[in-house]
Amino acid sequence: MRQARKQRAPAAERNITPILDVLSAHLPASGSALEIASGTGQHVAAFAGTFSNLIWTPSDPNPDARASTAAWVEDSGSENLNHPLDIDVAASEWPNPVEGPIDVILAINLLHIAPWRVAEGLLAGAAELLAPQGMVYLYGPYRRGGAHIAESNARFESWLLEQNPEWGVRDLEKVEQEGARHGLQLEHVIAMPANNFSLILRKS
Repeated sequence: MRQARKQRAPAAERNITPILDVLSAHLPASGSALEIASGTGQHVAAFAGTFSNLIWTPSDPNPDARASTAAWVEDSGSENLNHPLDIDVAASEWPNPVEGPIDVILAINLLHIAPWRVAEGLLAGAAELLAPQGMVYLYGPYRRGGAHIAESNARFESWLLEQNPEWGVRDLEKVEQEGARHGLQLEHVIAMPANNFSLILRKS
């Protein structure tokens, strides 16, 4: 039964190594990390196995995703990996299940498959929960200067909008402005494979 709940996403398998490369250069030497929208759980299991100096906590509002993540947690055997929490960042009270301060908050491939209010809630909650100089790590496709960086991203956004008109590839500058509104300064923009970016914001 447990194995039936453990899911895999091909995109997660492809991007784990590039993301690990970025995180290795920017994560703190120790502390706590919270992943928002953990999905299958593949990412956080890899992160906990690679960065054992951090305590990792996954989360997802979807019960099926939490079940899959819990299976990855169980199989990992990592003592620094907690069981997933039920966190909906669009809810005003989302930080309540989490004990702060937290050193790192991550969200991978979230902002384009969620309404903009999810980005607003994520950044507002991160500003509340993060320790001073804590970081937010965001990964996914972004527009720059209001334009797509590749035709494939434009096609991808068209598909996203067909699924839900509130979804879409976000303007990097709009994310930067929303972060700054909550005291989170954009520190690094790192180009990634497949026309994605890693964004690192720092709590000032």
